Amino acid sequence: MLPRLIFCTAIALATLAVILLALVSPVVHKKQSKNTSIPWLALSLYIQQPHTATSKTQPFTQSDGGAFIFHHTLTEGPENTSRVVGKAQGFFVPIEHFAHSAFNLIYLTFETPEYSGSLSVQANQVSHKDTEELTVVGGTGSFAFARGQAVFAQTDRQTYHVKLQLKFPDRSHTVPG
Repeated sequence: MLPRLIFCTAIALATLAVILLALVSPVVHKKQSKNTSIPWLALSLYIQQPHTATSKTQPFTQSDGGAFIFHHTLTEGPENTSRVVGKAQGFFVPIEHFAHSAFNLIYLTFETPEYSGSLSVQANQVSHKDTEELTVVGGTGSFAFARGQAVFAQTDRQTYHVKLQLKFPDRSHTVPG
């Protein structure tokens, strides 16, 4: 009878210890804000025309099939002498039945000490206004699994200001910015 009493007492004490640990644990009482569960990153960049020797630089190169293909420089500031942080490349098919195609993409590639990787921006609803709000649909490297918004605003004939609002689901570390 005594061993059974000791066994029941040990089980009761163990159960009580588990319940007390669950109630007193700092992890349980740590409140998480909804905003801290998905880190956000805001970037402001500029797309510049490539630096070439000719004065007849076109903003886009049109292929024989009617597609617009571009390869531009991505800089920190609006001046064409600003620090280069990467490349902006894209492919558009302006034909009406391709206007909403998933093939219309802009790739922003970053090559800096802070960020290394690329972002994919879907451009299937471009309305040819001075300001376009497009969707970031993914990324690689520092921007893996990024989602968000990219606002492209034309500042002059040769430059676009790009504002990125990115979120990174399921990241355990904080994103600088």
